[in-house]
Amino acid sequence: MSKLHILKGKLQYYAWGGKTFIPNLLGMTPDNKTYAEYWLGAHDNAPSVIETSSGERLPLNEFLNSNLSAALGTDVAKTFGRLPFLFKVLDVHDMLSIQVHPTKKEAEKGFKTENELGIPITASHRNYKDDNHKPEIMVALSEFWLLHGFLTRDKLIKILQDVPEFNYLLPVFANEGYLGLYKNVMEQTTDECNAVLRPLTKRILPLYQSGTLEKSSPDYWAAKAVDAAEDKTNFDKGIYSIYFFNIVKVNSGEAVFQDAGIPHAYLEGQNMELMANSDNVLRGGLTPKHVDVPELLKHVAFEATIPNVMVGELQTDGMERVYKTPAPDFELSKIVVLDSKNYQSKAKSAQILIVIDGKVEVSEADKISMLSKGESVFLEANCDYGIRALTPSAKLYKATTP
Repeated sequence: MSKLHILKGKLQYYAWGGKTFIPNLLGMTPDNKTYAEYWLGAHDNAPSVIETSSGERLPLNEFLNSNLSAALGTDVAKTFGRLPFLFKVLDVHDMLSIQVHPTKKEAEKGFKTENELGIPITASHRNYKDDNHKPEIMVALSEFWLLHGFLTRDKLIKILQDVPEFNYLLPVFANEGYLGLYKNVMEQTTDECNAVLRPLTKRILPLYQSGTLEKSSPDYWAAKAVDAAEDKTNFDKGIYSIYFFNIVKVNSGEAVFQDAGIPHAYLEGQNMELMANSDNVLRGGLTPKHVDVPELLKHVAFEATIPNVMVGELQTDGMERVYKTPAPDFELSKIVVLDSKNYQSKAKSAQILIVIDGKVEVSEADKISMLSKGESVFLEANCDYGIRALTPSAKLYKATTP
């Protein structure tokens, strides 16, 4: 019985997605939809489809439920009881909502409480969709921009001084720190928020529209958010976060890890994203979706964050680059295979591979699968396999549990 299986992911069409990147990757003809995410995993909301050894096609969660220890390995099956990760390709055309993810303990508590309150899982005001934490790592596939954690104290003071509309917040930050500052703006009424952000918008929007703002400036992203908003009369409180958080530019192949409590938002670009198998998001603005301010404030890490942009550790084979994180659920790596070399590995636990560029042959025992750009495989635990490039070079991304 082969441990190598062809895997087909699930597309997600969210309003912020792009129109061409994901269809081009998957070799599809775009049809004017917004292709935001391509999911590879066993999440119950959108499980990928696996081709079994007998040629049967099954949702991956179903396949795993009947082969858990064999597919994941005994230790991972015992520790997690499910595939611990969810692997995604993202195309961010418009900025995502500002968000924070809970710790494992808080997710279990919040999920239990909302269940006891009888809030339906699909309710728009529900905060906890499952009982899991959602740390995540992203590796850029293009130039990528994101918000990540609060600015250091000196940088934040400079922003509050330089933006005239924010001068009134200087004493708030001086006396009450990060929590007091964020709480102050997030608890504003619609009228209070509009009174501050309307003059700010009036000042920066013409600059954005004339193309004179740099992407490294919060004015650029704040104006872009207002420009894209359907409601032009009421301003989103998420605008404040654009000024309070680090704006990070990540180049192709570089990575950023977001742990529980770190407020963040993806602004623009394409990436590979690997996360714990969860859909728990507490939103902080730039979204028409539910924002539960009291719940959000319980989970944000109110401290300065110095972004750590990782380049990964090149392994001794010279082909694989591993992006290490403290998360026990997942490990992401990039594999670049040249046609003169073969990549050999043994999957300790389940792995998912996706080809991002080029064409390869993945072989295990007597089974050989040819994979082109955008195609994926699922490898069961203890699978000895090799990858050979069929083009001058090929690039793959791999998700597994460390």
